[in-house]
Amino acid sequence: MTPVSIDLNADLGEGFGRWRLTDDEQLLSVVTSANVACGFHAGDAATMRRVCGAAAERGVRIGAQVAYRDLAGFGRRAMDVPPDELAAEVAYQIGALEVFARAAGSAVSYVKPHGALYNRVVHDEQQAAAVVEGVELTGLRLPLLCLPGSTLHALAEKAGLRVVAEAFADRAYTAGGTLVPRGSDGAVIHDPAEVVERSVSLARFGVLTSHCGQPVAVRARSLCLHGDTPGAVGLARRVRAQLEGAGVRVEAFV
Repeated sequence: MTPVSIDLNADLGEGFGRWRLTDDEQLLSVVTSANVACGFHAGDAATMRRVCGAAAERGVRIGAQVAYRDLAGFGRRAMDVPPDELAAEVAYQIGALEVFARAAGSAVSYVKPHGALYNRVVHDEQQAAAVVEGVELTGLRLPLLCLPGSTLHALAEKAGLRVVAEAFADRAYTAGGTLVPRGSDGAVIHDPAEVVERSVSLARFGVLTSHCGQPVAVRARSLCLHGDTPGAVGLARRVRAQLEGAGVRVEAFV
């Protein structure tokens, strides 16, 4: 069988001040890419610096997890941000993280939208174009990690940016290959055994079972492991062990 490889990414640095949500240090021993919160939905300067330092020490790639300015709602509330403002805010977040990544001897390697912004740019052309513009404003020509087949995916490719397709083993999918909204029943899969099984299926065969029970093709180079769920570290370790046991190389996409 043809050898396959997969990147494992997780959302990290999602604390603020003395409050911490994710077990960053433990997750950094499992994942190959770290989506670091840049202060808009979570994170602050000290947290960003700490996570970048820990990621650099472990050879984990650092990604800017950009979001709407929504600390109170954890970036998961729908917002209507003017495109020019959104582009500036995306560039601002990337630039802030780049300072700490460089100080740690590394660099920001990619960009991933978070929460409501991630879902919005699946279909919204204006908001997706603003994210692409924000990335271009930095002058770094960074890859974008996003849902395959999304509007953001298409616009980023048109702009000449590298696009990396992402999948979620613990999220339910529609028959059309999009994520079931978080507010819907069954949107998040909590059974660890099912998450592990779906992870291997995604990596080896590019397919999983949709919310309505039909097989759906999901071709992805990176698999997201949510760090803000109970038992996240243990589940991440199980997923990686099963992937490697199935002959899948776990390695960063950049």
